[in-house]
Amino acid sequence: MTASPLQTGPLILGGTGRLGRALRKLALDGHWPEGRAALWHGRRGDYAWDMHKPAPSLPERPEGVVVLAGVTSGPPEELAANADLARAALRLAARDGLGPVLLMSSAAVYGRAEGPCREAEASPANAYGRAKLEMERVVAEEVDRLGIEAPRACCLRLANVAGCDQLFGAMAAGQVTLDRFAEGHGPRRAYVGPLSLARIVSTLLSTEDLPPVLNLAQPGAVPMEALLEAAGARWHWRPAPETALPETRLDTAQLAAIAGPIAIATAPGLVAEARLAGWRLA
Repeated sequence: MTASPLQTGPLILGGTGRLGRALRKLALDGHWPEGRAALWHGRRGDYAWDMHKPAPSLPERPEGVVVLAGVTSGPPEELAANADLARAALRLAARDGLGPVLLMSSAAVYGRAEGPCREAEASPANAYGRAKLEMERVVAEEVDRLGIEAPRACCLRLANVAGCDQLFGAMAAGQVTLDRFAEGHGPRRAYVGPLSLARIVSTLLSTEDLPPVLNLAQPGAVPMEALLEAAGARWHWRPAPETALPETRLDTAQLAAIAGPIAIATAPGLVAEARLAGWRLA
């Protein structure tokens, strides 16, 4: 395969998943120039690679690596593949002298923690959160093992991405049932818009000094009912069960110190970014 001379952006591993498709839509429409220049990975694509097998030669030298590839559901033995995929990405980066490597972890590592969740904390409450925290541990272990050849690596504890998360998926599928707590409000969640995510990722790829883990969200916690109203979705309330989590909020101080000021998440802004990245209401 002959690479395009315009391809001087990052290698994006896992470009065919929901988040990868959203980011590529932004890139192809000219909203994310660095993405348009990226090398997009999949089992087919600019760079075809089954990540459970040895990595083939790259057609060119990309500017950093973004690891979107991962497993989001299934039993623990399937979720364990998140660590394997991260290890494969680091070994490719070490082999070809690439970096930094940005690996998508998840806010799920904080479980049911209350208040702004900070990077020094982690208390996963489900199998997915535990798998992502294990992935972070494996990344640190692999970086140590690789020694001088190790790439710079940062695990990004990603908030809900507008247009790519469960709520937006439910809106796209039909009517939504939303938990209402005794105080009269629904769940509030940390969010980032896909265009905001793309721009933050581009900034991080050009940053020399990255921490091992970093929260990635727009500041604030957005009421889910506000998202439903902003999108014009069909929805109704139900009493929140005792197990429902009222709020997830990420501390974004470290991110702002590295990437600069980031706009507070708002429901209209998140819906607009989701639509820009290809999301549509049912």
